[in-house]
Amino acid sequence: MENKDLQLLLLSADKLQSLLNPVLNKLEVIEKNLNKRTSTPNIAYYRNKDLKENFGLSSNTIIKYRDSGLIPYTTIGDVYLYPVALLAEVLKKNSNWVLFTNKAS
Repeated sequence: MENKDLQLLLLSADKLQSLLNPVLNKLEVIEKNLNKRTSTPNIAYYRNKDLKENFGLSSNTIIKYRDSGLIPYTTIGDVYLYPVALLAEVLKKNSNWVLFTNKAS
């Protein structure tokens, strides 16, 4: 085995820091943007992609629930919007959570 292409490069701490600073700055910007996206309070409506991602529903299931009146919705053009608060009510109404809550009587 020939090792003539291998070189050991030693960097000073200052040089290493100057190489890493731009990467760290970009990571901070990315983290701030991600935090903004995930901490947006009071989203008024879900879209189809949100129902798919958050609840694991397929496109066909969303259409079936919508057409049967199981989930509330409104439209703007061809875009379907599902009110978050009303969907939360539907979920609560259809749940069995009361069986698992502690009742202090």
